[in-house]
Amino acid sequence: MSAPQAKEPPRAWQRMLSGRRLDLLDPSPLDVEIADIAHGLARVARWNGQTAGPHVFSVAQHSLLVEGIGRHLDPACTPADGLEFLLHDAPEYVVGDIISPLKAAIGDAYRGVEKRLLAAVRQRFGIPAPSPALTRRVKRADRIAAHLEAVRLAGFSPDEAARYFGPAPALPEAVLTLADPWPTADAQARFLTRFAVLAEA
Repeated sequence: MSAPQAKEPPRAWQRMLSGRRLDLLDPSPLDVEIADIAHGLARVARWNGQTAGPHVFSVAQHSLLVEGIGRHLDPACTPADGLEFLLHDAPEYVVGDIISPLKAAIGDAYRGVEKRLLAAVRQRFGIPAPSPALTRRVKRADRIAAHLEAVRLAGFSPDEAARYFGPAPALPEAVLTLADPWPTADAQARFLTRFAVLAEA
């Protein structure tokens, strides 16, 4: 009697506009392209699109806001640190912006996919795994960005935003303007430009 054949591992292929085929369950760094990330993040809406104004506030723009806040909080932020801020939500270019209550319900099933995608992104662009201190800085900047977006774009009162995201520090106008929604093409181009500046520094 012949031995049973080994079962093929499950695959979840996504064809990217660059021509790459990315397996979301076992992503290869070779299939990660910054053009695909920028294109996708510029078209994924924060807050499920429930924001004021003629343009969605995209994850690409949120990422630029988080990086700007991170630099404001730590002027000594290195280019590698800046890339960690900028790309902290990179997995969402293929999995979308899943709201926190759903993430909590899905639990490890979502977090595992997100972690593997982010690891592939870091490996592709030579970004070291963040230290615990840098991870805390990214999370703080992310919460501050969410507070700002909630009040300026999503109809939250300052008290409501503080309840969910904590208090927000005073930010300079140059950072605040990053929370004004841009057209999709602008968000995509500015994300790519900022990536190039940090990657080449």
